[in-house]
Amino acid sequence: MKYKLWGALLCVCAIALSLAAPLFENGVETRYHQHRDAPAKAEDTVAAGTLSTHLPLVEIDTGGVEIPGKGAYREDGSSYYTVAADGSDAITAHMDVIDHDTTYNHAGDEPTLSTEITIHVRGNSSRFFDKSGYAIRLINADGTNNPQVMMGMDAHHEWILHGPYLDKTLIRNYMWYNIGGEIMDYSPNVRFCEVILNGEYQGLYLMVERITAGTNGARLNLTVNAKRNTFSGYLLQLNGGRPTDGAQTNQFTYYSKRLPFQIDIVYPGASNITPEIVEGISKDFSDFEKAMYSYDYDNEKYGYAAMIETESFVDYFLINELTCNYDAGWMSTYIYKDVNGKFKLCLWDMNSVCNNYQDDMVTVEGFQTQYCPWYVMLIKDEDFTDAIINRYWELRKTFFSEDYLNQYIDDTIAFLGPAIDRNFSVWGYSFEQEYDLLTPTERNPRSYEGAVAQMKSFLTDRITWMDENIDTLRQYSAESKVKKFNENAN
Repeated sequence: MKYKLWGALLCVCAIALSLAAPLFENGVETRYHQHRDAPAKAEDTVAAGTLSTHLPLVEIDTGGVEIPGKGAYREDGSSYYTVAADGSDAITAHMDVIDHDTTYNHAGDEPTLSTEITIHVRGNSSRFFDKSGYAIRLINADGTNNPQVMMGMDAHHEWILHGPYLDKTLIRNYMWYNIGGEIMDYSPNVRFCEVILNGEYQGLYLMVERITAGTNGARLNLTVNAKRNTFSGYLLQLNGGRPTDGAQTNQFTYYSKRLPFQIDIVYPGASNITPEIVEGISKDFSDFEKAMYSYDYDNEKYGYAAMIETESFVDYFLINELTCNYDAGWMSTYIYKDVNGKFKLCLWDMNSVCNNYQDDMVTVEGFQTQYCPWYVMLIKDEDFTDAIINRYWELRKTFFSEDYLNQYIDDTIAFLGPAIDRNFSVWGYSFEQEYDLLTPTERNPRSYEGAVAQMKSFLTDRITWMDENIDTLRQYSAESKVKKFNENAN
């Protein structure tokens, strides 16, 4: 009898493992890529003019109230952000998500998620784009947070609806958040969706996790106890010194004038932050920076190696260098210290990568990240430089392979299918010269196919250049250059 029982248990385990198999590779959990892992759906037949999509469908109803936060200009040319009628920066609205597993989604279908939300336009330069992006908080009727599973992503109450407009390929953030999530410990989860606002179709969007703490393994492993003024891990953002209403650190790089701005404290957030916690985080982070900028920065016991997850900083360097994301390290830069006690970095805002900056034309030649805060010291250690070079060649066999990247682009586009045409039925005018956002004007693609070809060409040329020049990073850790920085300098 006992053998039958063991046999039954083994069968159950085998079935469970077979069901989990698509999520694991070589014993390591793999990331969910929507274009690859979303269940197949048989196309349905609907009346002409009826929206039918294989993507999740988001319907937002503001009751006709304009969503605040949009960028605008005064007569004198100065800019400002719109506010709600009561002067606040967000309004309350209703949101339905229609996301059926086996059938196409249609406007007016029974929602799979229905919730009240607060919503406002988000972004910096993107607030001025015709197609807006939004920050969304799921709430209950009494205004409290209402964490919910979103399109298969772990339950939370804070989400970003990114509306690709500057990025004419529509896929930069999706592609690099997902590839980053395969390479690094954490990168925001994302899902493509289509959006209807107050009954009007708005095109293709990307639902994105906001980088913050979560529960049950979701997002970052950070905790805080405001009553006791204690924290275990925290999340900071370098935002280029842009104005903020939140708490900021008085960190070493600021008061020593190595960085011309304070760093924003993202977690703990406003509801849990206290002056004591701000002071504690500032001191803790300053201790890290002081060690980084001291003579023993490369000391195995007291230097950076004891304080950071080196692999995270190496991978962050390489992903942002491959894509020439030169805001990284200065703006839209997240650094966190989780409960394991070591600092890590997280990708964010890949919308302008691969030569898609509005005012700056990026060439495929050169490295820049080594001049960013912290990296300016890390790159002086030959062990760190060697780690970058070795990791580059390792990634070139997999996620940095030109074949892999081109296939990823092609497969994502194929998955989106008719959603691309639907998007440009609304925003297609942006290909016309009078709506150019990139300078000089020759950089602007005139078709979707042209936008994709531009990105592929840039990646091919960038990979070729990095293959030929990755070893030149060793110049920054050459003994003749770093001697005055080392602890044994005379």
